[in-house]
This record gives sequence, C-alpha cells and structure tokens, in this order.
Amino acid sequence: MNDHRSRFLQLALRADALRFGEFTLKSGRLSPYFFNAGRFDSGATLAELASCYADAIDAAKVDFDLLFGPAYKGIPLATALACEYARRGRDLPLAFNRKEAKTHGEGGTLIGAPLQGRRVLIVDDVITAGTAIREALSIIGGAGGTVAGIVIALDRQEAVDPATSRRSAAQTVAAEHGLPVIAVATLGDLLAFAGDHVELTAQRERLLAYREAYGSLD
Repeated sequence: MNDHRSRFLQLALRADALRFGEFTLKSGRLSPYFFNAGRFDSGATLAELASCYADAIDAAKVDFDLLFGPAYKGIPLATALACEYARRGRDLPLAFNRKEAKTHGEGGTLIGAPLQGRRVLIVDDVITAGTAIREALSIIGGAGGTVAGIVIALDRQEAVDPATSRRSAAQTVAAEHGLPVIAVATLGDLLAFAGDHVELTAQRERLLAYREAYGSLD
C-alpha cells in the first residue's frame, strides 16, 4: 500500500472520521463502516489530510492549475490543499461555490479565483450519487474552466445499483465525463490495511462480506 493511503487511514481512525459498527446509509444499505470527513475538524488534522491528498494527486500526475471546492465539505478540503501546495512551493489559485447565489455585493455563486481558461481539479470528500460533482462540472464549464480531474478522500468502490450494474458512482462519473477520479484511499486499501492490523481482523471479515454484496467491478 502506498504511504499516503496508510497515513490517511491511520489519520481517519484517530480523528474518528472512519468508524466501524452498523450504519444505515442514505441508500438504505446497512454498512459495517462509515466515513465522515467532517471529523477532520482541527488545523492539525486538516493539514495532515491535505498532505495525503497532495501525495495522491502527485502520484496520479494530473495536469491542473486551479483547485475547486464544491460546497460544502469541498471548501475546507480545497483550502487546506491549497495551503499544503503553497508549503511545497506551488502557489495555486483557489475557487469554490455557494449553494445559493448572492444577490448583493459581487453577486453570483462563485468565490475566489476566476475559472476562465483554467484546468480545474475538483476537491471533495466522496462521490456518493455523483450529483454534487455534476453540479460542479456545470459550474466550472459555465465559468469557462476545463475540468482536469476529481480527487476524493475515500472511494467506497460500491455499486450504485447492483441489480443493474456493478459500476460505482466514481466509475460512473469517470466514464460519463472522461475524467480521472483520484482517491486518496479505497475500500480495497482499507481491506489491506485491516489485514495488517490484528485489532481490525474482525472488521475485515465484515468488510469482505459487504464488498461481496455491494462492491463495484475493479
């Protein structure tokens, strides 16, 4: 497993962003694990998370020159990532959107650097149904930017509808729009990580059963 993946999973466990148990998802499925990026809620955890994101992006060799954070969780993630790249010597422009258009002052839905003519990397936590990503694609295209790719923290590698397709939400978005989707870590990485830690052995068996029932095609 790549170092950034292991670091990310260790951080997620420490921050209680990754939890094991029984969780009812929006889809109605009963999942043995749950990921909540909102638990990266301090300067230190966000800085460490941003380092994991940056390493994953650099390993993927995506060509981009602006970071875009979709409201809401994408905003602090993209901001932290911009700070991490600045620390590494690369000063990237940053933009994000409002959920509702502002009718006074500068108006509009976009805040930050202009997107016109930029190669934009979308920064978010997960892709569940792909709705937020499609909205971001529309906003970026409408502002004259070109989407270079998408980076997320965790890819659950879970089929949207196992009865009709074993394709995940991330795979669906990638196929529909011809874009690379980079994940800092995946369910497969989590399984490997659990296999290397005795205290997670019991969780690994439950994860394997869940992947058997709902996992996407690799």
